[in-house]
Amino acid sequence: MEQRRIGSQTVGAVGLGAMPLSTKDDRPSHDDAVAVVHAALDAGVTLVDTADAYSRDEAEFGHGESLVAEALASYGDGARDVLVATKGGHTRRGTDWELDGTPAYLRRACEASLRRLGVDAIGLYQLHRPDPATPWEDSMGALRALADEGLVRMVGISNADIAQIDVARSIVGDALVSVQNQFSPGYRSSHGELEHCAAHGLAFLPWSPFGGVTAAGSLGSTAPAFREVADELGVSVYRVTLAWHLAQADAVVPIPGASRVASIRDSAAAADLQLSPDHLARLDAA
Repeated sequence: MEQRRIGSQTVGAVGLGAMPLSTKDDRPSHDDAVAVVHAALDAGVTLVDTADAYSRDEAEFGHGESLVAEALASYGDGARDVLVATKGGHTRRGTDWELDGTPAYLRRACEASLRRLGVDAIGLYQLHRPDPATPWEDSMGALRALADEGLVRMVGISNADIAQIDVARSIVGDALVSVQNQFSPGYRSSHGELEHCAAHGLAFLPWSPFGGVTAAGSLGSTAPAFREVADELGVSVYRVTLAWHLAQADAVVPIPGASRVASIRDSAAAADLQLSPDHLARLDAA
């Protein structure tokens, strides 16, 4: 698989977003979920993205992290080079999602994530979403402190605009390595942030690259140009979509979710799919 860099670490060009493994109402069984993670690693995936809030509800907060930790541990030595990215800053009240970006909460959340993941330092720790009740500078200062103290090796932010990215760069410094924003064929409003990341040496991790859990199944009909190219190449529309993401910039590392072994194998194969200039022009214009 083609490789790309996130900060100081080299990863496969396609990662695995672990949210669908833990929040879907019809989520796979425990064993099937572990099998998906193992299949991702077999296919060359070396970035697994999760979050403490990826759970069905408040009662099982941390489910996504615990599942990823178990799957990696049971895989054996082959998981040694996997970069585990997690997030803090989202809380759960029942099934509702709430925010807490205060420094005190982010420290507690990070320490809890360390315990669930069973590591001394988190590979990539990301603020899940800006908290309007907390100054952005305070949240960034908290992330900088976690990096300075060695609790996290690298820092990322999610759902941030260009101004927030620049503030993060000024406060977090070289520890800031990535931005994770929504980006897909039907949602391209973060293209400016993608270009900004590429210009400043930050990885850009598109979440919901197929449009989200509920929309992914209809991608072929909602993005007909992507379906047409897929038909011409004899591959899935999902493989074409991820290859299009990768062609946007060397900074891009998409993190598709998967609930089946076949799905993550297909997604990983996108790293080896070459789209022609004509294909890219059609997809960019779609």
